Amino acid sequence: MRYLPLLLANLRRKKIRTSLTIGSFVVALFLFGVLAAIRAGFNQGIEVAGADRLVVIGKISLMQLLPMTYQEKIARIPGVRAVTHSTWFGGIYQEPTNFFPQFVIEPEQWRQMYPEFAVDPAEWKEFLADRQGVVIGRSLARRFGWKPGDRVPLKAPGYLGGGAWDFNVRAIYHGTRPGDDETQFWIQHKYFFEKAPRYFQGNVGWYVVRVTSPDEAVRVAKAIDAEFANSSGETRTQTESAFAAAFVKQMGNIEFLILAIGSVVFFTLLLVTGNTMAIAVRERTNELAVLKAVGFPDGFVMALVLAESLLIAAVGGGLGLLLARGLVARDITHGLLVMYLPGGALLAGAVVAVATGLVAALLPAVSAMRLNVVDALRRF
Repeated sequence: MRYLPLLLANLRRKKIRTSLTIGSFVVALFLFGVLAAIRAGFNQGIEVAGADRLVVIGKISLMQLLPMTYQEKIARIPGVRAVTHSTWFGGIYQEPTNFFPQFVIEPEQWRQMYPEFAVDPAEWKEFLADRQGVVIGRSLARRFGWKPGDRVPLKAPGYLGGGAWDFNVRAIYHGTRPGDDETQFWIQHKYFFEKAPRYFQGNVGWYVVRVTSPDEAVRVAKAIDAEFANSSGETRTQTESAFAAAFVKQMGNIEFLILAIGSVVFFTLLLVTGNTMAIAVRERTNELAVLKAVGFPDGFVMALVLAESLLIAAVGGGLGLLLARGLVARDITHGLLVMYLPGGALLAGAVVAVATGLVAALLPAVSAMRLNVVDALRRF
């Protein structure tokens, strides 16, 4: 802190260049944060998937309906602890761009299957008492400004008749782990089967199975598929993480393209920033020679150069990461991708910023430390 005024005075000498250098760090680390959030969003379902949960879908595709009678048969398979079902609703709220996942569920079974989603007990009772009641995620509620008691109309997709369905918000859930999906919309299966076309009666979209132990997952998955082999509704059973990974792969190489392009831009910005900082140090050779001439040791001169560089990197990097965190929190994809910035990514960004500042100034700092005072003063 003793030499902080000297550091700040050196940085204020050329305010425009200092501002641009800090701005370069801001842009680079902002991009780093956004890329990290995108990557976390693509892998969100994989990372938070339950190790002891399986997903059972139709062998042909996820759109293939399965009979409700399968639930009892699955429950009797050794190693199965609990079973529940769900169906995709796919309604539209106001505009098609207002996408969010909508699941038809059996309430109590669903709550037991996903204990990581916390709901206020009083609100849950309100939900159970209202056939048209729905539970929504905290992020979804924040996005549309919904609160318990609000009425939400959705336009059903064509395969459900395309009519208007009215729902009442009765509860808001929140995740208990970083990265938990808080954008879901839960519909009671009783109300769904009342209004859905006849071909949905007695059928569901998929089953979620909890096994007694993660070690039993592979054996139970094979047993479930064997149970319904050669039937009109054959199944494909996967662990929840494998199911989430397969869903991500359906999006092709979008993640790779975004990360590849962003990474090139990010490292280009860091190279430009590092070069700018190195030039700034070299321009001050005479001033550094004066410091050595009046008695400051070589180590102090080197530390001064490194400190200036690290200060710029810390300020610019910190601002960039804060901006990225703020942008990610605003749900810029409107529910298409649940992005979040993990704490590990923030730490990695801070390390990258400091390391860049250190590397950029290391060679100039060493040169300043080895500077010959007489030769440098001759340049005045």
